[in-house]
Amino acid sequence: MTVSHPGQRVAVLVDAQNLYHTAQSLHSRNIDYAALLEAAVADRQLTRAIAYVIRADSPEEESFFEALVDIGFETRIKDIKRFPDGSKKADWDVGMSLDAVTLANHVDTMVLCTGDGDFSRLCSHLRHEGVRPEVMAFESSTAEELVDAADSFLDLETDSDRFLL
Repeated sequence: MTVSHPGQRVAVLVDAQNLYHTAQSLHSRNIDYAALLEAAVADRQLTRAIAYVIRADSPEEESFFEALVDIGFETRIKDIKRFPDGSKKADWDVGMSLDAVTLANHVDTMVLCTGDGDFSRLCSHLRHEGVRPEVMAFESSTAEELVDAADSFLDLETDSDRFLL
């Protein structure tokens, strides 16, 4: 994914909902967040690792949030919104983008763990700010414009036994 740069400062932002749903639909398995973080950081200096998660009131989610913290992630937790018509909405696109823009002055590389094409514009902005944007996701469900916008792309599919539990 990347050339060895031990002094390079890296931030890792994980769109947990996006990865969870993709891993479930493609493999009926869960993401190994420790392996994901290790691969994202490689031999570089971790500045921040943030996992963006949604609270949907399922019994196991609090232990999942705690496990993310134990691995080394800060968690940003948003409650799912339920609308009168029964629909639900929850995403972290704006929050994740704002954190990336805020962190850009403090890192050399930003690893976005998501397949959401909405982040392609963020990659362009980061590059303009002198930050190397990298993406880690499942290629089969990653927007082509996001792959094109990143300086490097690591397909979690090619080494799925490493990244899935």
